[in-house]
Amino acid sequence: MEAHALHRRGWSISAIARHLGHDRKTIRAYLNGVREPGVRRKSVPDLIDPFVEYCRIRLADDPHLWASTLLDELRPLGFTGSYQSLTAAVRRLGLRPSCHACHAARGRDVAIIDHPPGAETQFDWVELPDPPAGWGCGRDAHLLVGALSHSGRWRGVLAEAEDFPHLVEALDGVLRRLGGITDAWRFDRMSTVFNNTSGHVTAAFAAVAKHYGAAVAVCPPRRGNRKGVVEKANHAAAQRWWRTLADEVTFEQAQAGVDAVAVRLDGRARRREGQRTTVGALADAEPLHPLPLVAFPAELAAARKVSVQGLVDFRGNQYSVPPGMPGAEVSVRLRLGADVLHIATAAGVIIAAHRLAPAGAGRVVRDDGHVVALEKAVLSAFTDAGPCRHKTRRPPSQAARVEAARLQGLPSDDPAARVVIDMASYAAAAARLNQSTPSTTDGAGSNDEEMA
Repeated sequence: MEAHALHRRGWSISAIARHLGHDRKTIRAYLNGVREPGVRRKSVPDLIDPFVEYCRIRLADDPHLWASTLLDELRPLGFTGSYQSLTAAVRRLGLRPSCHACHAARGRDVAIIDHPPGAETQFDWVELPDPPAGWGCGRDAHLLVGALSHSGRWRGVLAEAEDFPHLVEALDGVLRRLGGITDAWRFDRMSTVFNNTSGHVTAAFAAVAKHYGAAVAVCPPRRGNRKGVVEKANHAAAQRWWRTLADEVTFEQAQAGVDAVAVRLDGRARRREGQRTTVGALADAEPLHPLPLVAFPAELAAARKVSVQGLVDFRGNQYSVPPGMPGAEVSVRLRLGADVLHIATAAGVIIAAHRLAPAGAGRVVRDDGHVVALEKAVLSAFTDAGPCRHKTRRPPSQAARVEAARLQGLPSDDPAARVVIDMASYAAAAARLNQSTPSTTDGAGSNDEEMA
């Protein structure tokens, strides 16, 4: 400010430099606007500089993208900075646009619930909107997330639906990924677990809990904070994995992706009794009960459509059915824990049974009888006749011309159509004859001749 004031009074740059004790180049740079007060020139380039435009585009497309998710995307691109340097750069450069529609009311009282090791696992469904079209899930895919309440370790299993068989299958998959069973399971008031009319756990799910040896705890109405651990895991799964899932990813690849994210997040830092530890270390120390050898034997049914090759897709593999059913709706039935699946018609008739292939193996499982029957059907339909010639001349037939004339109200060209049988003409001729002479034998003959 003093340099600008002295310059306006007519002082030279050399005089201002001697008066302020600075170099003339420095004074000239400030007077010309090349340098600004309080802004120092960087001696080395910032690590975020090559990635600023990418961050700006991603945050403009998705203002709620987590900085940790953005860091996961920047790592393969060559960014070597830390999470703290990334968040500082996002704030300093103003890369994240504000979203005024998401400001919610806050200020509720909350309390931290103590969870002893091995005491509880929290479960919840996550509805994932707009899944890839190749999955055949409709508007939403479904992820069952289970989290250990003490350590915070979580695992998730994708499912096509949220009905009872899919819940049991996903539950078994989550438990095996967690490595054991806690004393109790906590759910919200989902209909497959809790009967809101009777106020008790459903009989079917009570059998499931007995099979695994766990008690079932259901959250009271409007008390979602009781399972805050799994709610946070749901948030992490949606933001760190689902939000950036590509369209070409298959169902099996997506399951491998969510498994990788969950394992990576086991490295989150925690502090217990003043000691630094991780989520994974806490989870490994939890006393969990062993799992049963097989899953609860619920019967899963999935609707499928037969392809033109007589194959049915199921979990990354294809299974054959008898020929003559392309496009037919069938049901794939699998009892959990079994290694044989059955394919039934819409009426419930079993038409095929196959050994279950590993999910995502890409195998084509064909029954020998189906192969022979398909070959016989193909050979029987084979013909050596030439293909249809599409450029031949084929004018409208006689029947078509007659129908066209009828539609237009025109006389037909068909000779048979011109023959009109009207008995009124014969009646009029007979009346004229009866009014002439009395009928005699000869006269009758002449009348007959005249009528003829």
